[in-house]
Amino acid sequence: MEDATDPAERLNALLADRDETLATAESLTGGLVGSRVTDVPGASAYFDRGFVTYTYDAKRELLGVSRESLDAHGAVSDPVVREMAAGARDRASADWAVATTGIAGPTGGTDEKPVGLVYFGVARAAPWGTEESFVRTERAVIDGDRDAVKRGAAETALDALVRAIEDADGNPED
Repeated sequence: MEDATDPAERLNALLADRDETLATAESLTGGLVGSRVTDVPGASAYFDRGFVTYTYDAKRELLGVSRESLDAHGAVSDPVVREMAAGARDRASADWAVATTGIAGPTGGTDEKPVGLVYFGVARAAPWGTEESFVRTERAVIDGDRDAVKRGAAETALDALVRAIEDADGNPED
């Protein structure tokens, strides 16, 4: 059964009473994911910081995304969102991080990378010695105008984060 609760509220329910923190790394969403997190009262218990890294240089300087990944795959790619999520997690010393990169449009799309293409990354820093830390990525194509793509990407990112936390807790969504 799908939970119809807002993903930011679900995130708050999962993290508000835990000693865990969250960081965000955003490109196309420009801070919307962090804004959605802080829309819910109580987010200060776990939300540490957000990185808005719109350019290649910002991704490299603030998140440690490699020049090689950017050069070989471009900013809108699985390898880059993986490095963005891990970089946000590690630079913030957060338990969790979520990252977004994509093409919001209306221009900039190609046949290979159409407008609406978004990559999401979720990184977890599990306790040392458990070998349970991970980075997961997802890809989606979101229909609509620029605003719809950005908002859809923010919601999808939060949903991916909630699912990863629930999976790590041993409570995968049905």
